[in-house]
Amino acid sequence: MSDIYHHKAKLLDGTEVSLGDWRGQVLLIVNVASKCGFTPQYAGLEALYEKLRDKGFAVLGFPCNQFGQQEPGNAAEIASFCSTTYGVTFPMFARIDVNGPNSAPLYEQLKSDAPGLLGSKAVKWNFTKFLVNRAGEAVERFAPTVKPEDITAKIVKLL
Repeated sequence: MSDIYHHKAKLLDGTEVSLGDWRGQVLLIVNVASKCGFTPQYAGLEALYEKLRDKGFAVLGFPCNQFGQQEPGNAAEIASFCSTTYGVTFPMFARIDVNGPNSAPLYEQLKSDAPGLLGSKAVKWNFTKFLVNRAGEAVERFAPTVKPEDITAKIVKLL
């Protein structure tokens, strides 16, 4: 297992950043969507971020439109929705694919390092969560049905 720090990604404003910017932090990387039954989890993700960011924790949100076309908006619409509806302050990235031939390299690594149930690689739906330790290694995957607050103890243990 290698670290994720060599990957680059674009923020919603188009700025390309290195995941190395979060070196040494515990991360929860989540594929998100604005029109999903799990969208209210934005509130829980933001609460976790606010509670633990001063201890070296960050949530990284990656919008994805691959599941039921539930993230149809452009970057400005996504940013507006997240900030006005849920008060999101954690880093949000440009929309990506998490499965298939155009899957983001970061997600290819996450899926390989932290496979799902019965070793499955594919992300099954929006709000799948990958927990990354301070060494930049994906250590666990959580299904969309797992609420952010239910992961708190595992995050704290890594902090």
